[in-house]
Amino acid sequence: MSAGDSGYQRIRSDIIFGVLTPSGRLKLDSMKEDYGLSVSTLREILNRLASEGFVVAEGQRGFEVAPVSIQNLRELAQLRILLEHHAMTESFRAGDMEWEGRVVSAHHKLAATERTILAAGDDPELRKRYDSEFHQALISNCGSRTLKDAHVAVFDKYFRYQMIAFSYRGSEPAAQHKALLEAALKRDAATAADTLRAHVNNCVEHALATAALR
Repeated sequence: MSAGDSGYQRIRSDIIFGVLTPSGRLKLDSMKEDYGLSVSTLREILNRLASEGFVVAEGQRGFEVAPVSIQNLRELAQLRILLEHHAMTESFRAGDMEWEGRVVSAHHKLAATERTILAAGDDPELRKRYDSEFHQALISNCGSRTLKDAHVAVFDKYFRYQMIAFSYRGSEPAAQHKALLEAALKRDAATAADTLRAHVNNCVEHALATAALR
C-alpha cells in the first residue's frame, strides 16, 4: 500500500471514529506532522474525501470535516435501508451454500464481539469491523459490485453517527443481528426488511431521545 493510500485510510477512519471532529478545520501544516504526508498528498486525499462526502472543500479557505445533523442522519438511514433491503432481497434469491457459510461465519464473529462488549465495554473498531462484515455478507450475493460499493459508502457514513452521537444500545442490536441471520437462512426477505428498518431507525430515535443531535 502506498503512503497516499495508507494516509487516505487513516484520515477516513479518523473522521468515521470522531478523532477528527465534525466541522473541524483540517489544517494542512499540522496534518502533515500528524500523518507524515506531504501537503500535496494531503490535498489529493482531502479532495478525494470531499468527493465521497466526508470532507467539505471550501475553495481558497481549505478543508473541514463534514458536519453532522439529524436531517443528514435521517437521509443516510433511509438510503441505507433502501440499498440494503434491495441488496438483501437479491442476495437471498441467489444465495447458495457458500453464501450461507459467509453469513454464518460473519455472524459468529459479530455475536462473539457483542458478547464481549456487553461484558467488558465497547470496542468501536472491532464493532465496526464485524458489524460491517456481517451486513456485507448478507448482501454479498446480490450480483452487483456497484450496489455493494454504494452500500459500503453509506454504511460508513451512517456508522460515523454511531461514533459521534450514539451510546452503545446494549442487547437490542445483537438480537436484531440474530433475527437477520435467521431470516437469511430461511430466505425470508420480508422479515429481514422489517428487522433492518427497526435496526436502523431505532438508532435515529436513540439520537433524538438523547438530544445528541439537533
